[in-house]
Amino acid sequence: MELPSNLSTDEASPEWMNKGDNAWQLTAATLVGLQCVPGLVILYGGMVKKKWAINSAFMALYAFASVLICWVGWGYRMSFGDKLVAFWGKPAVAMDEKYLLGQAFLGYFPTASMVFFQFVFAAITPILVAGALLGRMNFIAWMLFVPLWHTFSYTIGAFSIWCPEGWLSKLGVIDFAGGYVIHLSSGVAGFTAAYWVGPRLDKDRERFPPNNILMMLAGAGLLWMGWTGFNGGAPYTASTDASLAVLNTHVCTATSLLTWLVLDMSVFGKPSVIGAVNGMITGLVCITPGAGVVQCWAAILMGLTSGSVPWYTMTVLHKKIKFLRHVDDTFAVFHTHALAGILGGILTGFFAVPKLCRLFYLVPEWERYIGLAYGLQTGRTSAGLRQMGAQLAGIGFIVCLNIVMTSLVCLFIKLIVPLRLEEEVLKIGDDAIHGEEAYAIWDDEEKYENTQVNSAYDADEYPSVVSKTVSEFQMV
Repeated sequence: MELPSNLSTDEASPEWMNKGDNAWQLTAATLVGLQCVPGLVILYGGMVKKKWAINSAFMALYAFASVLICWVGWGYRMSFGDKLVAFWGKPAVAMDEKYLLGQAFLGYFPTASMVFFQFVFAAITPILVAGALLGRMNFIAWMLFVPLWHTFSYTIGAFSIWCPEGWLSKLGVIDFAGGYVIHLSSGVAGFTAAYWVGPRLDKDRERFPPNNILMMLAGAGLLWMGWTGFNGGAPYTASTDASLAVLNTHVCTATSLLTWLVLDMSVFGKPSVIGAVNGMITGLVCITPGAGVVQCWAAILMGLTSGSVPWYTMTVLHKKIKFLRHVDDTFAVFHTHALAGILGGILTGFFAVPKLCRLFYLVPEWERYIGLAYGLQTGRTSAGLRQMGAQLAGIGFIVCLNIVMTSLVCLFIKLIVPLRLEEEVLKIGDDAIHGEEAYAIWDDEEKYENTQVNSAYDADEYPSVVSKTVSEFQMV
């Protein structure tokens, strides 16, 4: 009996490739890419003060493009290629068709699909770092920071935890989709870089309102929905575990958002949209290390934790600790990404289900992956404690790596160009940096005395209409 023609193998569909898995992997990668462009581009552009809208959005757009060139040039092979040392791969290009059309190191799809999927993860990480630096970093310094930090920080974390040859991978750290590699890294790196770059103007630190809350919500929505690909693509197959990971992701996120909202209303008396977005982000981050290896009820408990602990550290503890107040972390990535990533990693070490770990890892030694709760329940307490120890070791390594490497990168760039913009430029923002303004027509600081009307009306035939239009533009 012959297979249907659409399932038969040929040169473009080799025997080892699963068309469904390949289609899902490309779809998941595209969803994560949409989180960056346009997701975080318009989230940052809407969430900052009006004079920083273009600069903030452009920092995200630049990082996305820059990382792609680094990734195919050397970053992918440093993260998932041949081992150089226990925590780092050998740099090499990922652009040859013979290499890209072969089977990926995991999964039943081509290496090209893996390169693209892992690229969008690599790209979103420095974009998240940018969230701590908006409103004062020199754009030229940012152009240098992205490739340097990607090369000397991100690739080390990715190889150590995600590559089968990495030392933390061999230790048994569970990081389902990037709670450590992406979120803990970006949170610590963003906070560290913010320390070296310096603060915004005092006026901007005191008052930094979003210039477009609806646009901010649109970006937040793309970020949330895009997480379907973020966590759903982590098993590298269109499997039952991928489905569970997607469901757990959205359940945890909704729980976290509602928890943050209730706390805001209880303490401040008003439901805050910005607070809800922060709760959404902490929920997404917290579930990421364990999305496909925990029960759905555990995802709810993780959401309650991610909606309350970062809320407390951001709104209460932050004001009491001098060092946290001193570092100008624009969008509080330390709380929303670093702390939420730590919480997710620890809770994954507690709630990870052995059966779900087997479905995810599909390796002979799957029994070593067991949450402490299940270790206590089944009499394998030492195995559960070992898992918790591995999770804590992963946290310690990523924190130290990003403090050291981010500091070295910033100090090196400082030898070439200033990290922070000059005071005069900081007062003006977009127009001084890029010669462009986000909302030029409605900018209340402009009078438009020389406005040229591009209208269907003829000025000679309808002088009163054109005169009225120009006078409206000149109002402030």
